[in-house]
Amino acid sequence: MRTARKRVVGLALIGALAACGDDLFIPDYNNPSLEELETNPTRTAIITAAQGLLIGARNGIAAQTGYVAHLGILGRESYTFDNSDPRYIDEMVAGTLDPGNGGFGGSGWAPRYANIRNANILLNALETVSGFEPAELEAIRGFAKTIQALDFLLVVNMRDTNGGVIDVNRPLDEEPGPFVTRDAMLAHVSDLLDEADAHLAGGGAAFPFRLSSGFAGFDDPASFRRFNRALKARVEVYRGNHDAALAALDASFLDHNASLDLGVYHAFGAGSGDVTNGLFNPQIVAHPSIRTDAETKPDGTLDDRVLRKTTVLDAALGGQGVFSDIGITLYNGLDAPVPIIRNEELILLRAEALIGLGRIAEAADELNFIRVNSGGLAPRNDLDAGNIVDELLRQRRFSLFFEGGHRWIDMRRHGRLDELPLARPTDRVPSAFPIPTPECLARGLTPPCGAGS
Repeated sequence: MRTARKRVVGLALIGALAACGDDLFIPDYNNPSLEELETNPTRTAIITAAQGLLIGARNGIAAQTGYVAHLGILGRESYTFDNSDPRYIDEMVAGTLDPGNGGFGGSGWAPRYANIRNANILLNALETVSGFEPAELEAIRGFAKTIQALDFLLVVNMRDTNGGVIDVNRPLDEEPGPFVTRDAMLAHVSDLLDEADAHLAGGGAAFPFRLSSGFAGFDDPASFRRFNRALKARVEVYRGNHDAALAALDASFLDHNASLDLGVYHAFGAGSGDVTNGLFNPQIVAHPSIRTDAETKPDGTLDDRVLRKTTVLDAALGGQGVFSDIGITLYNGLDAPVPIIRNEELILLRAEALIGLGRIAEAADELNFIRVNSGGLAPRNDLDAGNIVDELLRQRRFSLFFEGGHRWIDMRRHGRLDELPLARPTDRVPSAFPIPTPECLARGLTPPCGAGS
């Protein structure tokens, strides 16, 4: 039984390797196998594995049952109406997350840990591989640890107080690492990003591999460090470390003179063998409140962000007491990129850090910058310590709409989940996804399990 449990854990952690279109290694005769990377790493194998981490990082992000869509439902940003599967309403909208449903309540675990494990295999292989300059090895280490930190962050974003597992760099025939708390997970993400930044500082002028189009402008070690620091700023704001967040923002790509869309994205494609953006989907619609709660510009029309990202449909979709007639236009094709982090979020993170430090006037300037330049709204002159958090959450809601679960995460970390609208009196908004049932059973635990159990 003990051996069987270990094998199940291994499958739970690397199961996403078999996902169609998202294999770390494309199965052709020029690419190495995972076993070859572990036992006899070569330059070609290392480069292929590094590029594969980007494929793994986008796995499960933009699917109909993926990270953005599911967190969008919980944060009342969106609905998914699929007549062939009632779980989008019965489970996700009702808020009764089932840890045994791999594509629903139990989702978002295996893909993340698969990619984390692949990064560990890559990092281990760097200790014995030949054919690289020292700077190239440092560049790969910095890249891999940054992507690994992003995957760990998505785990804790979904599981929150249920925690996750940090100690996963173990052989598959060993006992699994223990569950740790949300705070320990976030601390680990922060430490990984700092380790990665130090590696990237010694990473030379270029990566020895090509990054996807989503990293345009951030595709060498120096510019990739600015992406790393942007993620660091997000994590430190989540942790309430506001001075550290401002320091990270100073080293990031935050720029009031640049496009608010400047940033790093998951890239998708509609070509043969590529992975498409499943959020470009008529079955996924916006929550009606995105329009009813929007402010108007001085000319009386709606907030520009709402006009850019949504549209009114000819007829409402839905059923079971849940309806919407607001379509989502944010993703305009199967090859539309999905943001990982953008300049607009960085400005809002700076505002939140300033609020945390009591620098209200400076924070108000940042929020007004977003109101005017992203929403087309008039600036507010009445912001003070009593209402500025409300304004922060309002601006984050419209600026970051349906990009990565920000609304659900924000309302949870500010203790306001009970303010999210409910379609039916019996609905609820859960605060965390459960640990998947297979992971609990593999450890000999009865679900629910995790750090919060």
